[in-house]
Amino acid sequence: MRIASYLLPDGTRSYGLVQEDRLVDSGPRLRAEFADLRTLLAAGATKRLDTADGGEMGLGEVTLLPPVPNPDKIICIGLNYMSHIQETGRDKPEHPSVFTRYPSTLVGHGQPIVRPRVSDHFDFEGELAVVIGRSGRSIPRDETMNHVAGYTCLNDGSIRDYQRHTTQFWAGKNFDRSGATGPWLVTTDDIPDPAALSLQTRLNGEVMQQTKLSDLAFSIPELIAYLSIVTELLPGDIIATGTPSGVGAFRNPKVFMKPGDRIEVGISGIGVLANDVIDES
Repeated sequence: MRIASYLLPDGTRSYGLVQEDRLVDSGPRLRAEFADLRTLLAAGATKRLDTADGGEMGLGEVTLLPPVPNPDKIICIGLNYMSHIQETGRDKPEHPSVFTRYPSTLVGHGQPIVRPRVSDHFDFEGELAVVIGRSGRSIPRDETMNHVAGYTCLNDGSIRDYQRHTTQFWAGKNFDRSGATGPWLVTTDDIPDPAALSLQTRLNGEVMQQTKLSDLAFSIPELIAYLSIVTELLPGDIIATGTPSGVGAFRNPKVFMKPGDRIEVGISGIGVLANDVIDES
């Protein structure tokens, strides 16, 4: 099941099923009860989407939003592919490296991401994002996957010079509209083993990053178990699982995104998240 959130032509926010290049809008029948996808996930009601046909439309007729436009938390993991750890010259960390992003930093598929006027060190980070479907605290590792609703693509756009102002990543990761997620949420019944997926990041058609998800230093169950010790994970929460080697900052010469570029993050079994780059106005 592929589920998208979007703006209708009249500006109304809605959500529905993606079937090839068409949308089955669930909003007219479900929005009164479940205002958005996060509310639907919290109610455990995704099966209702199969019977909530409010009409079909082409994907090109709507503006795609992040699959969960209003998550309570966006938790990001740094240094979580062995290849990326090696390219940075570090050892595998004992515990996951954790930072957060705000919802205002992410746009949906097809929407421009913004290079801020204060920096030309705008880097890409293709990632698999996990979307939580059931709340939990201190979740045992063997039960973690029961709390996952599905997966999507994420570009953890990073302003590298600001990221390195201090030992904390926050400044470089939270410029408005600097990252993206989407194009939709693919539920776990379609992806029984996320470790079998592969990821590829392309800048203007050129492959920058390519990896199997099996290269994760901390697996998805490990991440969920660890994070849920610290905070209660809620339906709609997003966990960005980290990026592989090949980011622009560690290339020679360095490669940073600039206005006019097109960045794509593709994950097998999910789809391609594509965004053009513009300058901050």
